[in-house]
Amino acid sequence: EEAKEELLQHGVDEKNIDVFRVPGSFEIPFIIKNILDSNRKYHGIIALAAIIRGETPHFDFVAGEVTRGIGRLVLEYGIPVTFGIITANTMDEAIDRAGGKVGNRGREAARTLLETLGIVEEL
Repeated sequence: EEAKEELLQHGVDEKNIDVFRVPGSFEIPFIIKNILDSNRKYHGIIALAAIIRGETPHFDFVAGEVTRGIGRLVLEYGIPVTFGIITANTMDEAIDRAGGKVGNRGREAARTLLETLGIVEEL
């Protein structure tokens, strides 16, 4: 919600904002690819999630694959995808980074997208 609010505050029309919820972080690159393959035109995408470290190496695999997958899509499609993925050791740490003591990752990702689009527009 904070990412959407940031976009609205910067003049993005609400009808130009789509929100897609995915079942898990690992599915984010797959859903982004399908969004970009659809007939809809997107200027950019904000990827938001939290990946919490557990007792197994699963965290490292998921975080790495999500990062690589998003990076490949950015280069393949030439559409900016801002990385608002929180990787945290604990739920409390994730909450602090999602909108608590350490700022708001959604708002930061929205600002990054707007700045990136501004730079591309100047080229």
